[in-house]
Amino acid sequence: MTACAIEGGTAGAAATADPEAEPEPEEPGEPGEPGRPEAPAGADREDGEDWEDAEVYAGAGEIEEAEASPTGAGARPFADAAPPPGRFTLTADGAYAARLTAAPGPPGERAWYPERWTLDGPEPYAVPLPLDQPEEPDSEVAPVADGRVLIRRRVADRQMFSLLYPTGPGTGELLLGAVGCAEMTLLPPSPDGRCAYALAAGEDHASLWRVAGGAFGPEEVARIPGHCSGGVWLDRAGRMLALDRREPGGGPVKAVAVDLGRQGEVTPLLQIAPESNDRLLLADADSGLLLLRSDAPGHDRLGWGVLGSCLPVRFPECLRLPDVAVTPFAVQPGQMLMPESCAVALRIDGAPGSWVGVWRPAGRQLHQFAAPLGWVPGAGYWSRDGVLRLPYANGATPCGVALLDAPEDVEPSSVTGRTSGGKGGGEPSAADAAPAVCKPVPLGQAPLHRAARPD
Repeated sequence: MTACAIEGGTAGAAATADPEAEPEPEEPGEPGEPGRPEAPAGADREDGEDWEDAEVYAGAGEIEEAEASPTGAGARPFADAAPPPGRFTLTADGAYAARLTAAPGPPGERAWYPERWTLDGPEPYAVPLPLDQPEEPDSEVAPVADGRVLIRRRVADRQMFSLLYPTGPGTGELLLGAVGCAEMTLLPPSPDGRCAYALAAGEDHASLWRVAGGAFGPEEVARIPGHCSGGVWLDRAGRMLALDRREPGGGPVKAVAVDLGRQGEVTPLLQIAPESNDRLLLADADSGLLLLRSDAPGHDRLGWGVLGSCLPVRFPECLRLPDVAVTPFAVQPGQMLMPESCAVALRIDGAPGSWVGVWRPAGRQLHQFAAPLGWVPGAGYWSRDGVLRLPYANGATPCGVALLDAPEDVEPSSVTGRTSGGKGGGEPSAADAAPAVCKPVPLGQAPLHRAARPD
């Protein structure tokens, strides 16, 4: 396997790697209910075995930075936190990226401004988009498919939205409107490239707003009961959105699918165990591969399943590393109906810093690589042919992309079920697992299958 870098220039002021973009310390997670069992029935199984009672309901890249939690025994619960300044946000096709950055200087004196990266040309380049006044460090930016950058600013108790774009030597701004809300979070860019959404999460309900791409400025498109977080797109049309929801009045967190084509109709998506917290981290529309985090095994573990499949959710042992946090951030696209062959990029955070992992469900082997200097942890995207692209910026390279070829996994032994090197994760793949006894799953009523029907 090889890794190389493509370096590009910066139009205007040079951007440097942002020290404040390092992962923030995790906050205490959501407390469990008193008397809750440590794990569901069957929790005494050895690591690597399947949960036969796990269900993935058919239905329905930037993940919240705080979703990384240490894996293995004694792991702390999941924590929700706002992403730090400097986080990259990429369009669904990887053509553009945006971040909030600043010129070097003392932390209290930095002048923050948006920056757009163009990544689909012969070489990457960055365009700074400063206005007359610097931005607040809690502002959020997201790229749009046409090259503009959406920005959310908090002004008193309102959220202001604008589109920024380069105009010769300056920056143009198109005001979109405001929403009267104290807190709001931009969701990952819609796969259709035209619309942008934001989530206002309350304790009893969450409001989903289309803040760009509509006809009349920001408009509320759905109201979901319960406290919601996360946000993962499940289809290419930008219609099906997965959210992690806690029911009004409390209870475990479960991923649900929100159908924007049906006025925000909510459908269960993940139900692994009655009292487990089941959150969706990533989804690939081509293969149906789902990456999730659940405490059904007794503590938070990374697992995978397939959208629309009645095979049980798997919790690979090779993704359970001591003293580090492992979070998936990109899935290889274009693997139609082949979820086990998809390469998955993972961000690994430990005491030495952050680095990159690559894993395939079929290979059951985690490959680890050093990240390029100046990489914003969790930023990256796959090409269809299995090349991982990692944007980075440092003092020597203001705008660069490191390329990493997905490694080939050693074929598992048909006798032992482990890799020939003896370091396999130990969990069976779908190809060599015994046929599962499947519970009824309402596939025929799943939102994605209904999407083709006339409304």
